[in-house]
Amino acid sequence: MKISDKLNISKIYPYIQDLKQHLGREVELIVKVASKRLQISKDQKKFLLLTFSDRTGNVRAVDWHNAENNDSFLKIGDVVKVKGKVVYFEDRLQINISREPNSISKLEEGEFPSDRFVERTEKDIDLLFAESLKLISTIKDKDILNLTRTIFLSMEKEIKHSPAGMRVHHAYIGGLLEHSLTVAKIADYVSKFYNVDRDLLISGALLHDIGKIREYRVVSTGIEVTTEGELKGHIIIGIEIVRKFADKLKIKTEKVIELEHIIASHHGEMEHGSPVLPKTPEAMIIHFIENMDSKIARFMDIIKKSEEDKEWSEYDKNLGRRVFLRNNTKGE
Repeated sequence: MKISDKLNISKIYPYIQDLKQHLGREVELIVKVASKRLQISKDQKKFLLLTFSDRTGNVRAVDWHNAENNDSFLKIGDVVKVKGKVVYFEDRLQINISREPNSISKLEEGEFPSDRFVERTEKDIDLLFAESLKLISTIKDKDILNLTRTIFLSMEKEIKHSPAGMRVHHAYIGGLLEHSLTVAKIADYVSKFYNVDRDLLISGALLHDIGKIREYRVVSTGIEVTTEGELKGHIIIGIEIVRKFADKLKIKTEKVIELEHIIASHHGEMEHGSPVLPKTPEAMIIHFIENMDSKIARFMDIIKKSEEDKEWSEYDKNLGRRVFLRNNTKGE
């Protein structure tokens, strides 16, 4: 019988975010191997330094007892059941792997619940999609309205299911839709202050990351980049999607090119992955808003997953800084 059939997984195997409740006790976890490195201590003893992850976060682990054996059979990305003691070391939680040889064992597909490593938006996906369609219906240009609505309705399942990333921001089922709608709603508000094409802003906001429906795939162990995503990237894929539907609908307006430009330039700089710089006010606005939303979402995710009573997060390489956790501290 499969593990997921026999046990209440969340109670028997705690998530990483709940480990502080088990401080000083031995636990069993179902986690993914995020990194591993065989090292030698000052007294020449070999130990295995690991990072384990699940959908709630990461935790460091150390194996002093079966380091070489576990290093030889474990691969990054493996899902494992691990037994160890929860301790504090260097001001953060750590798992000290138990002495027994079978303290780390691999799990195969079907031996762990599929939602263990993949988050889902906390918002109602159907409502997000309905709100997107309502916003699309306010587009006045008939060609842009028809193009945007057709793409959304034709790819509804993929749009609802897709994440917006693997790790950095909105890295969960429904993340693409949540991110795109937020960008569109902010863009709609910004359009009140500038003499810009609101139709292009709404369409560009909702479609700027549409290529991610083919760049990523969700599997039981998390989010993966597809071969097409690796070779092309979501910007090229997104432009292809828009062009395919525009040709199918026989839309040849100049605005399609401007819409493709928004997709092409939304990363803002060539060193950040854009093949071209934003060269219209609409493209510049979408770049600023989508960059803001991705960064703020990262801030919020770090705060949400941080340990209680800590004032500062660990250094985040994506943001290039630590995050102040003022809402997490005692007495606030």
